[in-house]
Amino acid sequence: MFALSRRRLLALAGIGGLTGTVASAPAVAAPARGDSVAKIYREVLHVHTRWVEEQWDPAIGAYKAADFRFAAVLGNAVLLGMKDYDSRLAGVDAATLRARTVATIKRCAASNQLAGGTEWGRRLLGDSTVELYLVLAARLLWTDLDPATQGNVQRIAEGQAAYAYQLNAGNDPMSGDWGPNGTDGGWRGDTKLAEMGVLVEALAPGIAWTTDAQSAAAWRARLRFWATNASALPEADRANPTVLDGERIDRLSSAHNLHDTFIVERHKSADPHHQAELWRTAGRAAIHFLIAGRKVPEVLTRQPNGDQLWRTLRLLASDAGEPVQPMAADRYHLYGRDVLPLAFLAQVLGDRDAARAEADLAERLMPYLRFAPAYRLTKFGGEEKHEPEARAELAIAYLFHKLRTTPVPPVTREQFFRRAAGTRDFGGDVGLTAHQSATAFAAAVTKPDFVTFLWQPNHDHWLVDTRVPAFLPARVTPSSHWTKAYRKIRDGVDATATVLAVNGGYAGFTTLPTGTVVYASTGLPGEGGLTLFTFAMPGIPGLDGARTFTFAGGRAELPDEMIGDITFTPRKARYVRMLGREPATPDGYALWSFAVLDVTGADLAQGAMPTASSSDPYSPSRHATDGNPQTRWAVAPEERGRADSWIAVDLGSAVRVAGARIAWDAAYGRRFAIQTSTDGVTWTDAAEVPQTRTAARWVGIDGRAGIVTHGGDGRITVTATEVRAPAPIIEGYAGGRTNLARAAARTLPTAKGLSVSDADGHLSVFNLSAAAARDVTVRLPARRTLYRGEQVLTKWGLEWTVSLDGGTARVEPPRFTLAGDPPPGTRFLVRDSHHLTVTAPATRRAVVTLRKGTWSETVRVPAGKSRSVSVPGAPVTPTADLARGRTTFPTSPLPPGMTSPHRAVDGDPATSWRPGAAGRMVVDLGSVTAVAKVRLTWTRGRRRPHRLEASPDGRVYGPLGARARYVAVVVEGWRPGDAELVHLAIT
Repeated sequence: MFALSRRRLLALAGIGGLTGTVASAPAVAAPARGDSVAKIYREVLHVHTRWVEEQWDPAIGAYKAADFRFAAVLGNAVLLGMKDYDSRLAGVDAATLRARTVATIKRCAASNQLAGGTEWGRRLLGDSTVELYLVLAARLLWTDLDPATQGNVQRIAEGQAAYAYQLNAGNDPMSGDWGPNGTDGGWRGDTKLAEMGVLVEALAPGIAWTTDAQSAAAWRARLRFWATNASALPEADRANPTVLDGERIDRLSSAHNLHDTFIVERHKSADPHHQAELWRTAGRAAIHFLIAGRKVPEVLTRQPNGDQLWRTLRLLASDAGEPVQPMAADRYHLYGRDVLPLAFLAQVLGDRDAARAEADLAERLMPYLRFAPAYRLTKFGGEEKHEPEARAELAIAYLFHKLRTTPVPPVTREQFFRRAAGTRDFGGDVGLTAHQSATAFAAAVTKPDFVTFLWQPNHDHWLVDTRVPAFLPARVTPSSHWTKAYRKIRDGVDATATVLAVNGGYAGFTTLPTGTVVYASTGLPGEGGLTLFTFAMPGIPGLDGARTFTFAGGRAELPDEMIGDITFTPRKARYVRMLGREPATPDGYALWSFAVLDVTGADLAQGAMPTASSSDPYSPSRHATDGNPQTRWAVAPEERGRADSWIAVDLGSAVRVAGARIAWDAAYGRRFAIQTSTDGVTWTDAAEVPQTRTAARWVGIDGRAGIVTHGGDGRITVTATEVRAPAPIIEGYAGGRTNLARAAARTLPTAKGLSVSDADGHLSVFNLSAAAARDVTVRLPARRTLYRGEQVLTKWGLEWTVSLDGGTARVEPPRFTLAGDPPPGTRFLVRDSHHLTVTAPATRRAVVTLRKGTWSETVRVPAGKSRSVSVPGAPVTPTADLARGRTTFPTSPLPPGMTSPHRAVDGDPATSWRPGAAGRMVVDLGSVTAVAKVRLTWTRGRRRPHRLEASPDGRVYGPLGARARYVAVVVEGWRPGDAELVHLAIT
């Protein structure tokens, strides 16, 4: 947390008019030299003001109230505090903007119920957050406001805090059934993290701006309670005695708002965007304390389990700074709403990984803002109210930058993804298994109604559309599933494997540490697809309006026909329509405009009255031709599953037409036709979209990714927006480093009843049947790579033995490589990452050089004899240690003097857990399991008395018995210099 002085406050973006303990200050120059992110925010706030000015309503003399559009005043207030306000960028002069902003604050404050009005306010759901923005905007322009308005603003701040306080743990009757569920919260299906966060937001402005010390103290205690519980996980919090704002977490925490894999669900699906609400809330609340010159409550900057929740978002991160949305995608590419959490994490908490994500997102904001519909910070999803919220949050993010002397330096992109790399099975309730590597993100979702495989090569947010399954048919309903996350710390490799049983067949998916993915199936209808984003968004890498495909014998550049002109041979027609063939998303079809072009390119359809197969009541067909780029036509909700939906335009009489132009919304047509008619009854295809090309066995995509198929007819069909490559085995390679032709031409391993790929040297083995496979021989063409288990050298390769249960898969990393020329019949038994046995044939000796990393050893084995070899070092994988790499408690924040308990279970002899005065750590074994032995390894130093405790639920502990899920180590009276715990091993 950065220190804040009065002098620094006065320098805050040149904003004057601050009251209370801080006097007015003259304007100063905006962004500090070297703060490229702040400069972008400044520019975006200016340009976005063009949208704000569209919201001015002269009839009421204020910005519109619908969808809380008047909340845009916070962005205005920040702009007006800049010395270098730029009317050219904003499209409005400063005097006009100031007058309109002050008038809006005056009107909205007076109309709020807490100030005696009747139009809005007091309600926690929606209104209280907007009140927070309004109060902050008013405080930034305080000297511009008349005394009556100042009084109304103060009544809103204090009144909302008092209202939230008097509700205690009850629901707000004005918000319907919305509420925190008392003090219990919720975690399965629907977290209450945001609801408790709203209570924090309702309290914060009152605490920051009141002069009533007694009320402030009561409100601050309630804020501490809700902020502590917003991110509560009982088994973690009850093991954490850290004191925040004078209270221990283990005594204050009562709610359960997280899954024990540190992810939240919203509307029955994992929701990373909603998880980030933890830092949106903290940012919205903290800025009031900072501007008021008051101490920020510690609980806002040291949230329980905050580090673990942020690690989850990094595991799901893209190159745009925002996380992938693996299930419900209604917040997909909603860039404006993702700024504040990252800015708070980076510029307030000082997190350099967050600074990287913030910088990556900031780089995309101006191109995104200028993309149609222009001047909007929220596109491709969300709700109308998100637009003014995004502006307010961007303004707060800008203030955080201005409160720092220098911005927090980001790590490099390579460092970010290297540090974020890992895998996690989030559990059966969540139904998500994710893998972040240095070169790609991939995941498998097994949650009913959301089943999908995801792949994002190069972490590229605008290459593969992850709303559509990768290779797996859309909208499948598995009868059963199996999934496993391999972790390097336990298994020697970061990888995942998933198998689905679907309609009598099977589909499997493995993800490798190289970023490569492997899909295998028994042959499912509609499989093998990969949907691409292909449109022009100048300034976004890779979005130049076309995709370039390479394949054997050639290359093809296919343009985006979803946004560009669709031309055809000129013809006479009165009616022109778009007839859907296949929607790209489950939301059917939606478009901002539908133009019919004459031979000169002029739009003949504008102003015409279209008809459609169906329309959403809020998005009627007339919006497609009304000339307004911010209105749209969408199919009726009940028709979203219909592939052949259409919209048609009557031009009034038969005229010569030569093309069409469609501006699609997020629900676009993957395949569609433009048809013409002279009578509206008989239709003729004028153009089929998109264009197609075919390839055999492999295809490269823009040098960013590649697809290789094995088996089947080898036919791959590509369009500008899709690769379709149905095959028994499909390999997806991230980046352009792989020789795709060579990968396609290689001989794959073979095994009776199993599907096997050796992509990137890792074995992906699938049993796509219900029957178990026992001691099956896998013939490996490669002679130089050894895997865990038994393998025999033959004249043509290696024979490796494997067993797999039905409907499962396995990923095996290479454990050793060998050199030399040992004779056929030489056997290798690889027990783990550090131990193997070489057995020579009965009649010939074997001489072989074994290598692992920098280690190597030449082994000479007499005929018929065996020799065992051990590699020095640690950790050994896979491990039988039940504690290795498991979740540990306390999580964050740690008690004073304690280092992370994870250091005792990381398998690294160079790290250790320092107990500190609290002296207690817990390891979560994942489930209740048999415990036979616990081994503790300490550093040198005095060993304090210690004991072992156990619990089945993480709540009540007793002496360690034969079975446990949670095992605790309690150290009594630890002092600096005493022994630290190097290893906690449980078998």
